[in-house]
Amino acid sequence: MGEVILIGGATGRTGKAAVETALDLGKRVRALVHADDERAGALRDRGAEIAVGDYENIDTLRSALEGVGAAYFNYPIKPGIIEATTNFAQAAREARVGAIVNMSQISAARHAKSHAAQNHWLSERIFDWAARPVQDHDTSDGGATGSTMATTHLRPTFFADWLTSPIWKQGIVKEKKIEFPFGDIRHAPIAAEDQGRLIGHILANPAPHAGKIYPLFGATQVHFSEVTSILSDIFDTRFSYAPLSIEDFQRRLEQLKASPFMVQHMVEVIRNYHDGVFSGTNSIIEEVTGKPPMTIREFVEKNRSFFEPAA
Repeated sequence: MGEVILIGGATGRTGKAAVETALDLGKRVRALVHADDERAGALRDRGAEIAVGDYENIDTLRSALEGVGAAYFNYPIKPGIIEATTNFAQAAREARVGAIVNMSQISAARHAKSHAAQNHWLSERIFDWAARPVQDHDTSDGGATGSTMATTHLRPTFFADWLTSPIWKQGIVKEKKIEFPFGDIRHAPIAAEDQGRLIGHILANPAPHAGKIYPLFGATQVHFSEVTSILSDIFDTRFSYAPLSIEDFQRRLEQLKASPFMVQHMVEVIRNYHDGVFSGTNSIIEEVTGKPPMTIREFVEKNRSFFEPAA
């Protein structure tokens, strides 16, 4: 097994934070990117190797995974995750990768009505199958005889980063209004940065996490009237929460030109949310990294430039 850590989606929110964490832990990091552009250059300047590859191309993945001991896989909410997972898992077996950290979602389930959530559950199972030992008579796929590939699946609740998505900027920043379909149900929003820190730590020492499924939560559960109170207090101006119905939220997404795949996913997971699927807390991030996840107040303070209108 190699000593390099490969981080997929390295210019994204969780990937970039995972790169930073793994480098801070003294690990040799290879960042998997779609293009060797300015964002990749910034990672190189930070100390990461750069590998250009695509989840749709198994050969580029095989090259990127050469000499890798542990790797992070994530895939956006769009069609294609089953093929991408299969390519990544097979390339990892061929490269004798010892551990995979897989970004899933908290609504992943065999009978999930969201197509994306069900696909994430299937993606988990593909990695689990790929982790089986390779027998003496079963090496035609490139795996090493007797080797195994441990998997760790992460299932986060809704991200705190929803608050800083550009598609909500008009309403939150200019109108001082949050319009989400969450009613008064609480969950513990989790920052991508905290997830990336956890990912970096697991990749640096994957053995204790082999075969685990970790639901991920932020520091405390809140509902969005409490979030607007926090915003109002920080910026000394009134923010309000105007909860949308699921039907109105669907229309809003369609007006924003979200893909039909994304709209179907969001409608179904919002229904899951109202059933309590996204609620809960735990201490996994603090236990593994030694630092608790950010509170919403800390997240807003760290990202306050987003909420301040341009001069």
